[in-house]
Amino acid sequence: MTTTATKLTPEVKAVIGATSEFTEAGWGVVNKESLRRFTQAIMDPDPRYWDADFAKTTRYGEVIAPHLAGSGGGRAAWQDVDPVSLTFRENPVADGLREAPGRRRGGLPSIPTDLVRVLNAGNEIEMYKHPVIGDRLYSQSKYASIIERVGRDGAHMLIITTETYHWNQRGELCYINRGSSFQR
Repeated sequence: MTTTATKLTPEVKAVIGATSEFTEAGWGVVNKESLRRFTQAIMDPDPRYWDADFAKTTRYGEVIAPHLAGSGGGRAAWQDVDPVSLTFRENPVADGLREAPGRRRGGLPSIPTDLVRVLNAGNEIEMYKHPVIGDRLYSQSKYASIIERVGRDGAHMLIITTETYHWNQRGELCYINRGSSFQR
């Protein structure tokens, strides 16, 4: 599938630096139940995330949330329509959540490209302060960079890096999540 047409078009370059709205992050208020569910989901048994007595002996002095605790979309209320199910009902060959309606609350614009396959290329977390029980997290994202590479098969791909900043209700920066993805 060799092609010489660049995918890093002026329209794609124009979204670099685009910023989302400042919104409340996925969980609302960090609480014991959300921490329990999250640490079970990521299979991290670290007692700093659930054992108040142990947490008092750490440098944090209290139960803390893992670094990605505020990043997820949270858990939808039971009466809400599940966006994944809705997406696949409307388009059985959809590529996961990328096409889900309402998926990007306060979100970034779509990348204007005909490349449809998306692969997570990893995350880099820059920690400043762990969220704690009672914190309400807020976030804002931006497209930090979009570069083009050509694979061994000659196919063009975009490597998209998004930076998402997370603050608590006191305006303290908790962490920055730099997530990258390949779009082919």
